[in-house]
Amino acid sequence: MATGLREGMADIARQGLLQTQEATLETRNRKNNLNIGIPKEISFQENRIALTPLSVALLVNNGHHVLLESGAGIAANFSDAEYAEQGAKITYDKKEVFESDILVKIAPPTLDEIELMHKGQTLISSLQTGTLKQEYLKSLMHKKINALCFENLRDEGNVLSVVRAMSEIVGSTSILIAAEYLSNVTGGKGLMLGGFTGVPPTEIVILGAGTVGEYAARTALALGAEVKVFDSSIYRLRRLQNNLGSRVFTSVMQPIVLNKAIVTCDVVIGAIRASHGRSPCVVMEETVSRMKPHSVVIDISIDQGGCFETSEVTNHTNPVFRKYDVIHYCVPNIASRVPRTASYALTNIFAPILLDIGEYGGLVNMVWNNPGIREALYIYQGNCTNKDLADMFNLPFKNLELLVVSNQ
Repeated sequence: MATGLREGMADIARQGLLQTQEATLETRNRKNNLNIGIPKEISFQENRIALTPLSVALLVNNGHHVLLESGAGIAANFSDAEYAEQGAKITYDKKEVFESDILVKIAPPTLDEIELMHKGQTLISSLQTGTLKQEYLKSLMHKKINALCFENLRDEGNVLSVVRAMSEIVGSTSILIAAEYLSNVTGGKGLMLGGFTGVPPTEIVILGAGTVGEYAARTALALGAEVKVFDSSIYRLRRLQNNLGSRVFTSVMQPIVLNKAIVTCDVVIGAIRASHGRSPCVVMEETVSRMKPHSVVIDISIDQGGCFETSEVTNHTNPVFRKYDVIHYCVPNIASRVPRTASYALTNIFAPILLDIGEYGGLVNMVWNNPGIREALYIYQGNCTNKDLADMFNLPFKNLELLVVSNQ
């Protein structure tokens, strides 16, 4: 009887082994491993890089492959060794980098670089509409490139994330530049920007109450300067005061009030942006000629033509010139003056996007699920999907949503 009982128990055990067993499954199943290329920037004085070594480590740890052209991070003080330590492959062959499935750049590729690209590749870079030519767009369309303009990327709050980040950096940096050129070392009047007990504060006029103007005002106030902000929009002026939490002097663009403020100030910063075309020129040459000797003009709007009549484009090598004994700083790419900080700001935006492209299984699904990315895509599979660009260069326009649906 005992023997029969043991045999019965053995049968039950064998049946249990044949039943469905629990299994340990991978909790996260990646749909697509990306090959990401980071070429060295060849654009004049472009010192930023799209991905820092720590972001490369994040991508590599998620199963993606990063190929870096040797020296790509040197201008931002990131060495090849730092990238290699985090899992990036370093190459001296630019052509090899341009064979990657996804290219991440700061400046748009040149026509020669586009020749190295292959059909169906994804490009993430700036667009720089001010210098854009039809030939550039046609070359990308001919190669059937999927091109994203990172200046048009929007985050969950519908904010232009890259533009906002760079504007914050440029606004704060402009005040530090002003402090540098007010000092005696650079031929300024020998003033310390700000002030302290018993000494009148430096007077700074800021034209424009956008993000650049707000962060310029924030930094100037922190240093103890007296700040006056002018803008054509009451809404922007009110928003600036609320964001600063301080009742700074604000005014609409009344010519008499504006000119009086400029001719008596120590620093004037032009941060007026135009949504389309050239930035408005609001400070005439006659006003600049009446400014105090050794005063400083910083024209941040110079990449859109400038908002001072006396402005001329300069660069980081020769950043200033004097006119009417007023120091003019008119460098278009101020963020490249602090490329390491700017690169950290950019990588915080690009790395999550690249991870999402991998998780969604490719760009198409990413675009379909993310409106902020959809707006930044201006060429999709060789079709121009940005109506403004299509109208500007007389190119055929294709609705992106219809294209994506037709390819599902």
